[in-house]
Amino acid sequence: MGIIGWIVLGLLAGAIAKVILPGRDPGGLVGTTLIGFVGALLGGWLSAKLLDKPIPHHFFDGKTWLAAIAGSLVLLIAYRVLFGDSRSPRSRR
Repeated sequence: MGIIGWIVLGLLAGAIAKVILPGRDPGGLVGTTLIGFVGALLGGWLSAKLLDKPIPHHFFDGKTWLAAIAGSLVLLIAYRVLFGDSRSPRSRR
């Protein structure tokens, strides 16, 4: 799969992850693409290392999409645990 395929996969996987976990996460289109791209790499790595099931690198393979979406969800959850809702208004004292 070429770099364009990885970018499209990242954009779509990140968007799907944000639909599954709605919230006020920063980033817009570029952030969503980065979350999906890194999530695809993370999901493939976790699948290969922890589950001993390497993911094929084919764009239309369901396992590739599941790993990318799962990795994106892990990243979104980790972001929210570490940083919370960083876009919420802060109270003034």
